[in-house]
Amino acid sequence: MSRPSDYTDGRDDGPSEQPVSQPKLGVVGWLRWIWRQLTSMRTALLLLLLLAIAAIPGSLVPQRSSDPNGVTQYFTEHPDLAPVLDSIQMFDVFTSAWFSAIYILLFTSLIGCVIPRVKHHIGALRAKPPRTPVRLSRLSDYSEVTYRAGDGVEADAAAAVSSARDLLKKSGYRVELYEAPATKTSPASISVSAERGYLRETGNLVFHSALLLILLVVGIGGGFGYSGQRVVVEGQSFVNVLGDYDSFSPGRFFDPSQLAPYSLTLDEFNVDYETENLNAYGQPIDFEANVTTRTPSGDAHDTAIKVNEPLRFEGTDVYLLGNGYAPTITVKDPEGNIVFTDSVPFLPQDSSTLTSVGVVKVPDGLDKQLGMVGFFYPTAYPLESGAYTSTYPDLEYPLLTLNVYTGDLGIDGGVPKSVYSLDVDGMTQLTGGDTGVESIELMPGQSTELPHGLGTIEFVNENPQKGSYAGSVHRFASFDIHSDKTQLGVAIGAGLVLLGLLTSLFVPRRRVWVKAYDNDDGSVRIEYAGLARGEDPGLADAVESVAYRHGTALGVDRE
Repeated sequence: MSRPSDYTDGRDDGPSEQPVSQPKLGVVGWLRWIWRQLTSMRTALLLLLLLAIAAIPGSLVPQRSSDPNGVTQYFTEHPDLAPVLDSIQMFDVFTSAWFSAIYILLFTSLIGCVIPRVKHHIGALRAKPPRTPVRLSRLSDYSEVTYRAGDGVEADAAAAVSSARDLLKKSGYRVELYEAPATKTSPASISVSAERGYLRETGNLVFHSALLLILLVVGIGGGFGYSGQRVVVEGQSFVNVLGDYDSFSPGRFFDPSQLAPYSLTLDEFNVDYETENLNAYGQPIDFEANVTTRTPSGDAHDTAIKVNEPLRFEGTDVYLLGNGYAPTITVKDPEGNIVFTDSVPFLPQDSSTLTSVGVVKVPDGLDKQLGMVGFFYPTAYPLESGAYTSTYPDLEYPLLTLNVYTGDLGIDGGVPKSVYSLDVDGMTQLTGGDTGVESIELMPGQSTELPHGLGTIEFVNENPQKGSYAGSVHRFASFDIHSDKTQLGVAIGAGLVLLGLLTSLFVPRRRVWVKAYDNDDGSVRIEYAGLARGEDPGLADAVESVAYRHGTALGVDRE
């Protein structure tokens, strides 16, 4: 829209006008500007949202700290994508550089937001309520009343205001009396200024301080904890020492001597499957790991661990992460001597049918080092291609197939190797594939010769009950042992967050004034007014209630 021809804003826009010269910020100025931007509440909220978004990848891909087996499986299933994700720390989201940067910036921003506001709030709490406005009638929530001698009120302005002060003080207001001398436009008056609702700002500060507490507890307290994973086969035990973990992720300040001494034995692992609903046939209904815990003093306790019911023992939480089958395999040399026997965990590739993959490594006892990559099918079903699949996750027709390799297993160089993978580069394949020799196929209790006269292999039947394969193969459970020193602090912080949020949402911030005048005819004129900070739908009712209760306190006959 164009300006009128006679418009002027008081400036001289003639040719002699000099351009505006802005001061240069300099290094200190720029640092101050950056600090102010970082410590603004808008930036804190943006960083909090960004932190929540940054945590999403931690739930989409497996994390090394909680599911190392899942990471290994992810590399197997996505050989091209996994290295790319690993290069940007997607498998270590919560310890990554970019997540830590957001975390530290948010921590700094909250400190810069909260501390100045706390200082200002403390000053406001110590300050007196503001002086009564000269013209209360200008406020939207306003009323006045005049009491005469016939109304039963025997009080002057000072007594009326004193009564109002007592009433407001009992109602939780901070009060202060003020006197105003007579002027040309208004007579002398005495008033009480009252305010309440500072608890609203207190709740707001408690909310943000509690967020800061949670960040502090998680950031520092988490450094004293640890998490570790262990796969335990039925009948085997886990001892809570550093060397007995499959993977271990200590905090920055963790000392291995802090590990609580105890052992955990997996006595039995039970799974209930759906067998009545055909649409969900074979789906697991419940998992239960029955374990026995023992301490150095000899105390033993039997308990059960379920998916949502961890074992809390000796300052640690033991969670049930996964499960599967662990076929017991025995390898003998040509003379019949046992060179290898163990229950080998096979990792499930299909959670609905538990088709599983496992690796067997025989480093010693034979002429050559032996490696085998196998598939285990709880209920095997042949496909037209000649391969197998599993149609049901329980042991109805268990079958183990193995491809045999000979050569260097790569474990003699001192470099740790995963027990769940076999590097076949440089090894010779003896069965399966293009060898022309069929893969080894075994059911529980069966044995067969290894190629090239290397010896024999047996799939041990753990429960040789005729006519049933129930219990013929051990099951394993994958446990996550977690020591978290932050639980109490986070719980307190979460409680304060909720308390502060509710307080800041439902406590109104308002001011109320009561002003009284002594009229020449002996009557008393009293004004009531209120003012809210922000939206306060209940302010008008509050002012009306104060006026009504004050009149009652003065002795007004309500009949």
